[in-house]
Amino acid sequence: MSIKIYPLQFEPILKERIWGGEKLKTVLNKPIVSKITGESWELSTVEGDISIVANGELKGKSLTELIDEQPNEILGTSVYNRFGKQFPLLFKYLDAREDLSIQVHPNDQLAKERHNSFGKTEMWYVMQADADARIIVGFKEDSSKEEYLENLNNNTLVSILDDVKVKAGDVFFLETGTVHAIGAGLVVAEIQQTSDITYRLYDFDRVDAQGNKRELHVDLALDAINYNTVDTYKKYEKTVNESNVVVDCTCFTTNFIPLNGEIKVSKKGDTFTVYMCIDGAFEIRYENITYQYKKGDTVLIPAAMTVYVLNGEASILEVTI
Repeated sequence: MSIKIYPLQFEPILKERIWGGEKLKTVLNKPIVSKITGESWELSTVEGDISIVANGELKGKSLTELIDEQPNEILGTSVYNRFGKQFPLLFKYLDAREDLSIQVHPNDQLAKERHNSFGKTEMWYVMQADADARIIVGFKEDSSKEEYLENLNNNTLVSILDDVKVKAGDVFFLETGTVHAIGAGLVVAEIQQTSDITYRLYDFDRVDAQGNKRELHVDLALDAINYNTVDTYKKYEKTVNESNVVVDCTCFTTNFIPLNGEIKVSKKGDTFTVYMCIDGAFEIRYENITYQYKKGDTVLIPAAMTVYVLNGEASILEVTI
C-alpha cells in the first residue's frame, strides 16, 4: 500500500534534565510543563523514544512504521542501501539553564561492540546565548590518559579542558572522542547520529531532588577519549537563498540557508532532507498545498518529495546524508 508523501512534522519528545529550564517554551514555543525541561527530541528512532507524526493524513503513525512500509520513499535509495530501515540521525533542541555534565561519546566501533549502537558524532548550532555563555570542547593542550586521570581524581579536570565563549550563530562540530559540555545560558540545535550513548566524566558534584549524584562512566570513557587538541569551530558562508555548507562528514551534511524570498528545490530522491527553523518563519509549497513553519519547528522531507518551493524570511538548517 502506498503512503501519502508530504512534509512531516512530529510530536516533540520532551525530556526533563537536572540542568534544564524553561527556554524551550519562551524561546522555541515548545509545550513544556516543567521548569527543568532540557531537551526536545524532534526526530528520533531511539528505542523507547520513537517520533510520532503530528500533521496530515499520517498523523499518529510512528517514524519507524513509515520507514518499514516504504523505506526508499522516506529514507531515499542511498540511505536505505547504507543503513537499511534504520533512521540514522537524531535531531534535538536543548536548553541549558545550568552546565551540562562533562562527557564523551564513543566511536562507531566501540559503540557497536559495547552497546550494539551507532557512535555519536554531533554538531551544535547556538540559537541563543546569554552574556558570557561558554562551552567546553576538548583539551587546551595535547594530553594523555595519565594526565586526564590525575586531574579527574584531583577535581581539577576543568583546568585542562578548552573553555570557549560562544554567541548565537556559532557552530561546533564534535567528532566522537571529543570531551565536551554545553555551558549554562545556551539554547542549542543538535544534530547527531542516532545514539543515546553518553559517558559522563564529571558532573560538578551535583545532586538531584532526592540528593543522589548521577552515575559516572570513568572506566568506559578511558578508551573512548581523544586526548589530543581538536578544532571544533566551523566557519561558514551566509549567502542569501543558497545552501551554504556548514558541516560535511560521513554521518551527515548540514547547510545554512538564509531564506529571503523563494527557492525552488529539485533533488534526486536518494536521501531525505530535514529542515530546522532557527529563526523567522517560512513555508513549503508542494503539490498545490502550503505548509507553514516557525522558529523551533523541525520538518522531515521524505526522499520521494523531489520538487517543492521554500518561501519566507528565515534562517534554516538543512540536513541530508
